[in-house]
Amino acid sequence: MATSSDARRPHIVLIVSDDHGFGDLGFRGIDPEVSTPHLDALAAEGRVFDNAYVTAPICSPSRAGLITGVHQARWGAHWFTDSAMAPEQISTLPERLLEGGYRTGCFGKIHYGADEPGSRSCPPRHGFETSFYGLAAQSMGRLHYLHHSRAHEQAYGEAAARHGVSPMWEGEERVDCERHLTEEFVERAIDFVDAPDERPFFAMVAFNAVHNFAWQLPQHELDARGLPQHPDFDAETSEYLDWYDGAVEPNLDNGRQYYLAQLEIMDREIGRLRAHLETAGLAENTIVIYMTDNGGSRCNYGRNTPLEGSKYTLFEGGVRTPMLISWPGVTEPGSVSRALVSSLDLTPTLLAAAGLEPREGDVGDGIDLRESCEDPTAPVHEVLHTDCTFQWSVRTPQWKLRYVDPDSAVRRSILQVEHTDIGQGLQLSPATATLAGIDETVDLAAQHPEVVRELTALHEAWRAEVDESARQLASARP
Repeated sequence: MATSSDARRPHIVLIVSDDHGFGDLGFRGIDPEVSTPHLDALAAEGRVFDNAYVTAPICSPSRAGLITGVHQARWGAHWFTDSAMAPEQISTLPERLLEGGYRTGCFGKIHYGADEPGSRSCPPRHGFETSFYGLAAQSMGRLHYLHHSRAHEQAYGEAAARHGVSPMWEGEERVDCERHLTEEFVERAIDFVDAPDERPFFAMVAFNAVHNFAWQLPQHELDARGLPQHPDFDAETSEYLDWYDGAVEPNLDNGRQYYLAQLEIMDREIGRLRAHLETAGLAENTIVIYMTDNGGSRCNYGRNTPLEGSKYTLFEGGVRTPMLISWPGVTEPGSVSRALVSSLDLTPTLLAAAGLEPREGDVGDGIDLRESCEDPTAPVHEVLHTDCTFQWSVRTPQWKLRYVDPDSAVRRSILQVEHTDIGQGLQLSPATATLAGIDETVDLAAQHPEVVRELTALHEAWRAEVDESARQLASARP
């Protein structure tokens, strides 16, 4: 096991959840039904970044950017249809840490793109020595919370792919698992921390919680909350889209309660992991980071209050997420930063914390957050871009410009299937001093055409740059 006396470089725990709503944190004080005491404690012991953005309003492109610190548009990844893990020319965070003397472990959901077994998307192929994971791309981005055995895969039949019922992966071997995944991921992470190895560690815990379908709870958790079981999809009794319409807001009975139950279990397991670090004498030399891959999913009963919008959208609620960083000796306990920061910033921040310099020729779009971790008033980004091709946005400290193609087939599909309106046309919204940060209830485009022109030009220049990067990478592939 790593020791606390090895203070040369910090241990790192990166926790990434799935579809966790911005407002669904106890310390926000927004919904009294939300109970997250362990995330609240993490916030109280570290820094809350209230203006933290991901690079896409859906999981796979966002996660691809996060694991590299490079905007995924640089290799042509924008949406479900074209998202992919970075090509070999772009290094990942775990690859760099492993090269730099860290031991690396990944425990959780993998979803960067098509993610075939044995591909670069798999943790053993992008820098993780130890891994236990599920390939969610094989199941529409989902992992079943409870069932991952060959027996259940056979029993579910055609419905297995819809629910993510299949064996998990340990390294490059398929393994059965019939335990609630949130608990299993943390158990594996604890075993990794305890391994007899003196190197500092990097542990990534990538929960599938709180993604749908949140009713997949152990019976004792249902009983404790007085919740009924809800049936999974059965291909022999219903058409999938008809069934799915009853599995999302506003049609799922107890939908919010199922979601909050999964959130409470995840919070409890985060607490168990942090308590183990404390007991093992490692907490004082461990950076712990928590964030989620995109905004809360309204159709899965996540809430992004006071932000507008939801997962799938470029409203704030789709791309602005919780980010909590506890860095002993660096972050002031209970502090809040309103600087514009990005999930892309985690890679340069953690490499610098590990004492590692960028590789010669490495591309990077993030900024080292050390100064912002030390000083909550320190500025970070002056502009952040998001681009899904059919919708894009530009965020500055003063403004946000957002565009959605009103004729997009994707827009119509999201509205029909996910009951989510991503908006349409061009909207210019001003910054505010409130937690909402941007007032997306108003459109000032007509009043400020010069700002629209300026931000549009900024985005067009950025898009030209990343498109050229994508062309160069594509031409260099064998």
